Amino acid sequence: MDQRDQRAELGEFLRSRRARLRPEDVGLPDYGRHRRVPGLRREELAQLAGVSVAYYTRLEQGHGQNVSAEVLDSIARALRLDGTESAHLTHLASPRTRMRRPYARTEQVRPELRALMDAMEGVPAYLVGRRLDVIAWNGLGAAVFGDFGAMPPQERNLVRQVFLDEAMGELYRDWECRACQVVSNLRIYAGRHAEDEQLSALVGELSVKSQRFRELWAAHTLADNKTRGVMELRHPVVGELDLAFETLALPDGSAQSLVAFHAPPGSPSADALRLLASWSAPAAGSASSGSSGSPASSGASEQPAGRGTKPPGSGPVRA
Repeated sequence: MDQRDQRAELGEFLRSRRARLRPEDVGLPDYGRHRRVPGLRREELAQLAGVSVAYYTRLEQGHGQNVSAEVLDSIARALRLDGTESAHLTHLASPRTRMRRPYARTEQVRPELRALMDAMEGVPAYLVGRRLDVIAWNGLGAAVFGDFGAMPPQERNLVRQVFLDEAMGELYRDWECRACQVVSNLRIYAGRHAEDEQLSALVGELSVKSQRFRELWAAHTLADNKTRGVMELRHPVVGELDLAFETLALPDGSAQSLVAFHAPPGSPSADALRLLASWSAPAAGSASSGSSGSPASSGASEQPAGRGTKPPGSGPVRA
């Protein structure tokens, strides 16, 4: 995505947020059938934001440059943007020097991080990189969320799994909420890393193969960017799981985040995790992490029981 694409993205985002506001939402008269556009008119939004109609029109058309923080704040307030949306608007409107060299296809994972995840006994964990690629995981993470090591590297992506993997649709008890979250995270990434050419390929593929993704992407869906909370799952082997999660962004500028899950001691979910861990114990020493864009590291394909693997005494498991 070049600078022109970024300006187009800014215009589309502003129009999508203007269209969702009704005049009565902001104390303006509604002229009913005489309105020809959904939501607020440009002149109404400009009035609320305290800028000229011509200036706001240029901004929506991608011709605004060096927009001040004060103007962006005024527009954000007029559009009733929340914190996540306001931050996204600021990123889209900020001029940035674009990288000319392409991103490397293979993201590097520090050996210390691999060792840390393998040492997290009883804690499912995975490492997310660019475009929400899963680039490393531990054994229990694979037992809960799927056999990453058996997937082709290009399919180890959280957004692809949610929209293109039928089994993942059954894993999340509130699939629609999860779908909105991953699309939102991908939108935020796009606003900050517009130079990532592989992102355009991913969005194009998902738009062709998934109608729901296409709808959410076109709507510029931005959910609350949760870095912690509770994920409600329906595991094909151990049943319902309620796992608290924490997302820890690495401070090295790599756009990598460690996501770790846990259950309250003594809870049914904790018992279920122990059961999954016992089934995965033989592979625990070798169920290390793999890297996106390259074959998994030694032993990564020997993943523990999960979707696609039948643990002792279990019924059929969907691949």
